[in-house]
Amino acid sequence: MAGSLRDILDAAARGVFPAADGGTSVVPQHGGRDAGVVAFTAHSVVFTDEDEGWVRETLASLGCDPLAATMNARFLAAFAERTGRTTDTIDVLLAGVPLPGRPEVALTEVADPGHPRVVAARRRRDGVRVWAADGGVLVLGRGVAGRLEVAVEVAEGARHRGLGRRLVTAARQLAGHEPVWAQVSAGNARSLRAFQAAGYRPVGSEALFLRP
Repeated sequence: MAGSLRDILDAAARGVFPAADGGTSVVPQHGGRDAGVVAFTAHSVVFTDEDEGWVRETLASLGCDPLAATMNARFLAAFAERTGRTTDTIDVLLAGVPLPGRPEVALTEVADPGHPRVVAARRRRDGVRVWAADGGVLVLGRGVAGRLEVAVEVAEGARHRGLGRRLVTAARQLAGHEPVWAQVSAGNARSLRAFQAAGYRPVGSEALFLRP
């Protein structure tokens, strides 16, 4: 599938994925902040401003299943060393289509730029907006390739009551006319269940590399 990283992501959000041909596409970064790998079913996309030849030679040298090569720990470590970037984890990448209507949870937008959630979100996203709810926080901002990304936080005392599901559903209602993306650690089963219950669909996995 030809096109920019944003083109590929927009298509995936509509359910149109790169051909499951076992291949790897290498595309330029959308901007200086984000580089990384998105692995779809039997096709990966490496987005980097590094030399494409280096990417392909490194993948070929691993001696592992080609379908898993881009998420192999040795490739990710080589990527980090080559670019001088850092990465946290491999996330499950989910997308939710926009929803009509108003959120069922009461939200108050946080205008304070010094709010801890605003400060933390701006390290990884642009155009950050934050809403507070009783027992939780909802964050929307522009992340990888300018896509709209959601993050939520639920206080310990408010868990197991469906608040996380309502918050991520609210994100789809606040999205306007575009999909909402979420990155969830594969081991965070509670969050994955909340996103799936709110109608988000897993589309692949992602390893994101950021500048120090």
